[in-house]
Amino acid sequence: MTPDPPSKTDPPSKTILISGASGGVGRGIAVACGEAGWTVWLAARRRPEGDAVAAEVDRAGGTGRFVACDVADADSVQAAVDTVIEESGRLDGLVHNATSGYSSIPRSIGDVDLDEIEDQVAVNLRGLYLLGTAAFEQLRLAGGSVVVLTSEAGFEGKPLLPAYAVAKAAQRGIVRVLAREWGSSGIRVNCVAPLSSSPAMDRYFEDPVNKARVLGRIPLGRLGDPHADIGPAVRFLLSDDARFVTGQTVMIDGGSCPIT
Repeated sequence: MTPDPPSKTDPPSKTILISGASGGVGRGIAVACGEAGWTVWLAARRRPEGDAVAAEVDRAGGTGRFVACDVADADSVQAAVDTVIEESGRLDGLVHNATSGYSSIPRSIGDVDLDEIEDQVAVNLRGLYLLGTAAFEQLRLAGGSVVVLTSEAGFEGKPLLPAYAVAKAAQRGIVRVLAREWGSSGIRVNCVAPLSSSPAMDRYFEDPVNKARVLGRIPLGRLGDPHADIGPAVRFLLSDDARFVTGQTVMIDGGSCPIT
């Protein structure tokens, strides 16, 4: 007897790894993916916060799992990916959301020291390289998707955030290369540039001048919500609905930085 085909209304089950998912935008993406019934691995350095987000993913209808990971450390990244494969048996999507601790500290370019530049490169660029190469074979087998969290700062620069802006611009360059190189392997690679509430943005908004400048240029008049606004857009790019979308940067910023 031939088994019934799967229902077309049921979303395919996916296993997703999200870096820096212990809070903020990463948390919002994780919960949104959980709502699709997916298995969501939260790769971060802080287990208590990661476990709390994993529980939220469970409550949303998915399966939340925490795995310890420092994205700037090659051994740590490889161990995290190996854990995902060993316990879930597959990897369909990768989200690089981890960000440098310097990202919300405003300072002029003349005040930026080498430690800050090195940390931005380590997290944003080295981390993307390490995660991508470690996950490549599993993503190839799954016909998977990579989504990188970049920023409008990478398009236009940002006053008092020079190292962050440079690193985010470089991320987009890597994504365009990977989209072209990995397309023949069936892997899609895209960026999103969110403008969202987050602990980092809260710290940046402690300066009322910064807050007024950011909010004053958003046509929709508010920051995005990590779960309701950013998460579904990232989930779309990870899903089969976006199967012909690659090499793009999707601005999720309320119209703050149009690039068309």
